[in-house]
Amino acid sequence: MSEFLAIAAEWRPLLATIAGVAALLLMILVRKVNAFAALLVAALGTGLAAGLAPSAVIQSITTGMGGVLGFIAVIVGLGALLGGYLEASGGAAALARAIVGGRDAGKTSVAMGVVGIVIAIPVFFDVALILLFPLVASLSRSAGKPALYFGLPLLAGLATAHSFIPPTPGPVAVAEILSAELGLVIVYGLAAGVPAMLVAGPLFTAVLTRSNALPVGQPVLTPAPSGPGVRFDGELGLRALAAIALPIGLIVIAAIAASLGWTGVAADTLAFIGHPFVALLLACGLAALILAPGDAAARERLSDTLARALEPTAVILLVTGAGGAFKQMLVDTGAGAMLAESLLGFGLGPLVGGFLLALVIRIAQGSATVAMLTAAGLTAPLAGAAGLQPFELALMTIAIASGATMASHVNDSGFWLVSRYFGLTSAETLRTWTVSSTLIGLTGFATVLLLALFV
Repeated sequence: MSEFLAIAAEWRPLLATIAGVAALLLMILVRKVNAFAALLVAALGTGLAAGLAPSAVIQSITTGMGGVLGFIAVIVGLGALLGGYLEASGGAAALARAIVGGRDAGKTSVAMGVVGIVIAIPVFFDVALILLFPLVASLSRSAGKPALYFGLPLLAGLATAHSFIPPTPGPVAVAEILSAELGLVIVYGLAAGVPAMLVAGPLFTAVLTRSNALPVGQPVLTPAPSGPGVRFDGELGLRALAAIALPIGLIVIAAIAASLGWTGVAADTLAFIGHPFVALLLACGLAALILAPGDAAARERLSDTLARALEPTAVILLVTGAGGAFKQMLVDTGAGAMLAESLLGFGLGPLVGGFLLALVIRIAQGSATVAMLTAAGLTAPLAGAAGLQPFELALMTIAIASGATMASHVNDSGFWLVSRYFGLTSAETLRTWTVSSTLIGLTGFATVLLLALFV
């Protein structure tokens, strides 16, 4: 008995973490507790059960939330404002139509996936779907094909950008927790995201179409946006593309300069303007200049849209901060290091461990963001113990994102959003969107493993 107690005392932090994760899933899945409150309760309980003093537990939560939000909050806020400019000006819809153009149905399917990736970088998944669904409905009517023929590639692109490509909140938060370089995450996110979109979108849609398994559904046929300030000309689309490409280009260039060891005034300047804060702020300034409405009614609509754009960020920031607090608790109790040693002992490397943890959490509680944050917190010590290089940390970020993207099902709000807009039954949504989201994760992770062999 004394030997058992000695072992329990030695492994107390890890046992407390296991209990904390189980309690977290129980609160979210069974008791339907808000994810923010559940993460905080799990962090508090884990710290106390692991033997930390109450004052140390509070300090860990404060440090964890402050450390993550000090970086994430600015990016999420500026990203939301940039998305607001694109939505209110009609720039996002104009860019979508410019990309789609007059292509035939097959090429339009691929183009819709590209639209999804580009638009979802600054615009949240649900907002982008609502914004672009009239385009899907219009293409469906004109081509005489089911709405999912164009919608599934769009959804694949939206989900890919939402999980893989900064400055969307999920990969930014994971990169911050793992101390990965954001520029490298963008590069690898695009490298994994593009093939994932092609496989889960156009290719999967083509397979369903050939086998007559693509549901027709009863889509919500809303009219396309119209009125002052909403235009669909190519020039407006190019302006929107410039506003989206500017921050990504600056961040990537700064990362390349740093990796090449550049020094001097030019390097310092690139590092400054390529910092996500400055890059997104410059993008918002550019959007305000080139997407500015020309009449009073449109300016009023822009003001309302920008105000609404910030509303969803509160939930994202609170959940992200709580995820950071939970991660800090694992570090301070020593449970993270124990978990890292255990996973390494089982032969699970950081990439596989992060992917599997994110997948399990995603299936269990539904939210891709919560799955990414929780898995990142659990595997951050594993990355530290393995002594990963910057490019390996970036690949680990995408591996976690891949696991968190898979298996969208009935406990995911995005599942019901897709089901409602496309008029699908639950079974039809499982056969289409759930499979597509799983293909995104599998393809993304396979690409990560392939990249890890050559970089």
